[in-house]
Amino acid sequence: MILFPAIDLKDGQCVRLELGDMDKATVFNDDAGAQAAAFEGQGFEWLHIVDLNGAFEGKPVNGPAVEAILANITIPAQLGGGIRDLATISMWLERGIRRVILGTIAVRDPDLVREACNAFPGQVAVGIDAKGGKVAVEGWAETSELSAIDLARQFEDAGVSAIIFTDIDRDGVLKGLNIPSTLALADAVSIPIIASGGLASIADIERLVEPDCAKLEGAISGRALYDGRLDPAEALSLIAQNRGAA
Repeated sequence: MILFPAIDLKDGQCVRLELGDMDKATVFNDDAGAQAAAFEGQGFEWLHIVDLNGAFEGKPVNGPAVEAILANITIPAQLGGGIRDLATISMWLERGIRRVILGTIAVRDPDLVREACNAFPGQVAVGIDAKGGKVAVEGWAETSELSAIDLARQFEDAGVSAIIFTDIDRDGVLKGLNIPSTLALADAVSIPIIASGGLASIADIERLVEPDCAKLEGAISGRALYDGRLDPAEALSLIAQNRGAA
């Protein structure tokens, strides 16, 4: 179980949105590099980065902030938002991103995901963001008719390294992870699943270390870490204890 601290970038700043609404952004840090270094200092093993502007515009926007993050950490980082072609994937991997996350393009052009997985084995993840069970795209601005499970199954044999599953209805509002839907997705495919959206407190971590969640690769935490509802040391200690027991 890996706990990924999230850095969501809007106009170069570390923010958290409510329910994916760009007009409801809370700024938590003006210095993305310093925030990333702080997370590494707290003991996190991975970092989750989202270029929010890029997700809406369909191209990288917060490049300088991402590069500042990479310059300040030694732990691996995964990045999503505005990555829609092989050239952009290659660019980010060359700059030090360990894994790219393809979201909108996974719905629009599944063949590109397969091509990317072949070109960059082990370095391509798919982000599935669901609202009411249906996949949302274009920075969550549009909802498709495709279910999360149907989309995930399209990539079962593509070589996708992980699926980041976000319940938009819970994102940024501290309602707790949607464990039932996340586990249903994990049961439907063999691709490792990362839970996202709504992680609120140590109670979520306690739930994640229960045996039925052992099939998950990890979970992403954002607002709960920023506003102090989740203590990093307590969360990481609980996860480490569970690893030892396993």
